[in-house]
Amino acid sequence: MGDVANSSIEFHPKPQQQREAPHAGGFGCTLAELRSLMELRGAEALQKVQETYGDVGGLCRRLKTSPTEGLADNTNDLEKRRQIYGQNFIPPKQPKTFLQLVWEALQDVTLIILEVAAIVSLGLSFYAPPGEESDAKKQDGAVAMEMQPLKSAEGGEMEERERKKANVPKKEKSVLQGKLTKLAVQIGKAGLVMSAITVIILVLYFVIETFVVDGRAWLAECTPVYVQYFVKFFIIGVTVLVVAVPEGLPLAVTISLAYSVKKMMRDNNLVRHLDACETMGNATAICSDKTGTLTTNRMTVVQSYLGDTHYKEVPAPSALTPKILDLLVHAISINSAYTTKILPPEKEGALPRQVGNKTECALLGFVLDLKQDFQPVREQIPEDKLYKVYTFNSVRKSMSTVIRMPDSGFRLFSKGASEILLKKCTNILNSNGELRSFRPRDRDDMVKKIIEPMACDGLRTICIAYRDFSAAQEPDWDNENEVVGDLTCIAVVGIEDPVRPEVPEAIRKCQRAGITVRMVTGDNINTARAIAAKCGIIQPGEDFLCLEGKEFNRRIRNEKGEIEQERLDKVWPKLRVLARSSPTDKHTLVKGIIDSSTGEQRQVVAVTGDGTNDGPALKKADVGFAMGIAGTDVAKEASDIILTDDNFTSIVKAVMWGRNVYDSISKFLQFQLTVNVVAVIVAFTGACITQDSPLKAVQMLWVNLIMDTFASLALATEPPTESLLLRKPYGRDKPLISRTMMKNILGHAVYQLTIIFTLLFVGELFFDIDSGRNAPLHSPPSEHYTIIFNTFVMMQLFNEINARKIHGERNVFHGIFGNPIFCTIVLGTFAIQIVIVQFGGKPFSCSPLSTEQWLWCLFVGVGELVWGQVIATIPTSQLKCLKEAGHGPGKDEMTDEELAEGEEEIDHAERELRRGQILWFRGLNRIQTQIRVVKAFRSSLYEGLEKPESKTSIHNFMATPEFLINDYTHNIPLIDDTDVDENEERLRAPPPPSPNQNNNAIDSGVYLTTRGTKSATSSVFSSGPASPLHSVETSL
Repeated sequence: MGDVANSSIEFHPKPQQQREAPHAGGFGCTLAELRSLMELRGAEALQKVQETYGDVGGLCRRLKTSPTEGLADNTNDLEKRRQIYGQNFIPPKQPKTFLQLVWEALQDVTLIILEVAAIVSLGLSFYAPPGEESDAKKQDGAVAMEMQPLKSAEGGEMEERERKKANVPKKEKSVLQGKLTKLAVQIGKAGLVMSAITVIILVLYFVIETFVVDGRAWLAECTPVYVQYFVKFFIIGVTVLVVAVPEGLPLAVTISLAYSVKKMMRDNNLVRHLDACETMGNATAICSDKTGTLTTNRMTVVQSYLGDTHYKEVPAPSALTPKILDLLVHAISINSAYTTKILPPEKEGALPRQVGNKTECALLGFVLDLKQDFQPVREQIPEDKLYKVYTFNSVRKSMSTVIRMPDSGFRLFSKGASEILLKKCTNILNSNGELRSFRPRDRDDMVKKIIEPMACDGLRTICIAYRDFSAAQEPDWDNENEVVGDLTCIAVVGIEDPVRPEVPEAIRKCQRAGITVRMVTGDNINTARAIAAKCGIIQPGEDFLCLEGKEFNRRIRNEKGEIEQERLDKVWPKLRVLARSSPTDKHTLVKGIIDSSTGEQRQVVAVTGDGTNDGPALKKADVGFAMGIAGTDVAKEASDIILTDDNFTSIVKAVMWGRNVYDSISKFLQFQLTVNVVAVIVAFTGACITQDSPLKAVQMLWVNLIMDTFASLALATEPPTESLLLRKPYGRDKPLISRTMMKNILGHAVYQLTIIFTLLFVGELFFDIDSGRNAPLHSPPSEHYTIIFNTFVMMQLFNEINARKIHGERNVFHGIFGNPIFCTIVLGTFAIQIVIVQFGGKPFSCSPLSTEQWLWCLFVGVGELVWGQVIATIPTSQLKCLKEAGHGPGKDEMTDEELAEGEEEIDHAERELRRGQILWFRGLNRIQTQIRVVKAFRSSLYEGLEKPESKTSIHNFMATPEFLINDYTHNIPLIDDTDVDENEERLRAPPPPSPNQNNNAIDSGVYLTTRGTKSATSSVFSSGPASPLHSVETSL
């Protein structure tokens, strides 16, 4: 009931039904009564039910439903209920219209400035001074106003999409996001200062030259002309600001992440949180499960110990006595989930299909290999005939099933971790199928001679045992410790889960890339060590640790049982294998690595998980990977990325894409900042010397479009290469702009400024054309300034090719044809530039150029490629004066960011941006939800993912990592009260007695839960199948 209330589900009746009689439609409960009941939680709700309706049964009778069967499949009845009580759904929020988004975008301060300037400029353009014609219209400001709102409207739309974001707990703000925000704010402030200085200098220059040097008087009839000059200066200043502000950064981040997410789908990575993509690029540690991730998860029995004989391969049925063979077949067939089975292969020559729990599939396959069949046994003893079932959990480390024998006695079959279950065995079957005593000394011998050799071969060992009870000595079935004891060992089997053939190479790539891979598993320490050696996680001669969960806890806890970070810091750097670990151990390890301050940089940890109890570790990790095939829904909800193939190699691909995102943003920055520096200096210097900017407002906006939208799309869609894995992680404090990038930015800026200023001051002499300097206010476009504009754009196009490499590589064309988007954008921009120059006319302040002039512009543009080679020749190490830029937030800012999960973060960058009210930057803090297609991919893929077998099956024999030993369970506190299984075991109301005492009926309930509920009280009243409120939920 509490969970249902928490989910904010409302009933929405039709308006006419609200005025109906209290007991409309023959039901004994009104809509208002149900609504008030749903608003209560826990004991309050139970008390209300008892006071008003007597009990749950009374409420169900009034609603004409059953607490066990639910509603009848009657279409008329269901429709009648919908008319009276309304539909049970949350109404979708009405999205904003495009015009509303545009209006919100127009509230931006920079746009308001452009709008005012455009209106004033347009109004004054209709005024003609005495003796002049009013045939020219000032269009720069108007076009500027036209071009910018739609760009910002995109940001408004993204903001609207962000409000539709699912309720996912917030994590620490991504590193790249923080660096970009800080850099963007700094650049924006610098641009604001430059634009203000430009306007001031232009106004002072005009006033001094006009009224002081020339000695003119201010005439009233000339006031509109002077105002037009001032508006022109103002527009130039705003143009400098627009070009300087890198509003394309959020777009570049969004495009890069969205493109990467789409491509990662093909690499079996379903990204749920966009920022997890770039975070993986900085990963320094991966804590991986073993089963299904490093291994194939297709388990088979390859060794066995039967009748005092150790078989290194499956024995022939004739080698076993009939009694042992019969007991083994019955023990495996009955004491396993009946949903687990081996099906024929889909294609001829393929392997049989394993359905259900993989460990049980291995045992059933063992039965088939012995030329026996498990299905007749199950048909003889169907699931509803089982007398008692003790389901598997990490505390018992075993599973047992009781059946009634023909002589009215009982037989218990049990299976579990061999070294644990053997401690409960007092007898063992010999070669004749007869019982012989099994003493502790015999157990120790078996561990040394049978179990440890199997484990060293990388096998998981399972013990299969049984016990008979006579009708006269029926035990207390609720006392499991007494029941599952005094067992007789039938067999010990070694199950092989082969390492995926591609995993060793993938782990070598991780290690070469500076990423430490750790295995966290529930397997035996020897098995885990053998698998780790096969995978390459541990190497001979290395200094590493392989610990069991018990030893791990002993080393990291003090005398009071509390975890100490100092102790943990002595363990995790060398730890490579954590065996027999619990989900709590995994969370402790992940948290300890993240919280550690021993290294120069904070560790960035990725972790894999598939079980419900892995949720805390997945949430705590910087990037949580859930298994798409074997993972539970809880694990998927807690994760950032879902591995649709459960394969470790997909994690390596995620690392490549993450690093590629970081490099793509750096490429875009290198290109954009070069354009920024050149455009701002040209506009500032040209305006101060000639009282006019060589690049007009609309031309600057076209350049802005090239370097923002088009460049971000071209450079942010570069595919990743294997070379990304040949370097160490950048680290959280690595600046976005390296010294090599700074060398490229300044070097290309020098080349471009030299060309532009040469053309500005002596270009008319070179081309033998009229000068465009000091032109009158409404003069037509000049060839001189058109050549400057065209040359500037050509240099940007060819410098865009240079920007593809940021680490000093010489071959800037390498892999260029592997990115068709880049080629299309460069060629498309060139074609549009031709149209603008030849046909743009006065709106773009362009005059058509001749073929010779075009060739010279192209020649200077191609010179960018040659100049790039010259810059690459200069060693970066020799340029000591160069400084890096774009550092991450400092330690003080990081303290604010690292808040408890679920709490709202105070974003320092957001506060900074509010001061300037720059709408473009807000996208930086909302990149997770800016592309709607990501949600579409996720929802469609969720429908297609293979659903794992139900984890609530009474025969669920869980495979690793939940096949665990945890002797410290009672000493280790639950994490965020998410250990639901143990809470329910402790707090659940006792089930009603059944004639055959079979607890099978317990699992037939329908559970109504909501995501993210962490209240222990709500867990009791919502998940306990036997609770009265559970019945209410089922019937509703």
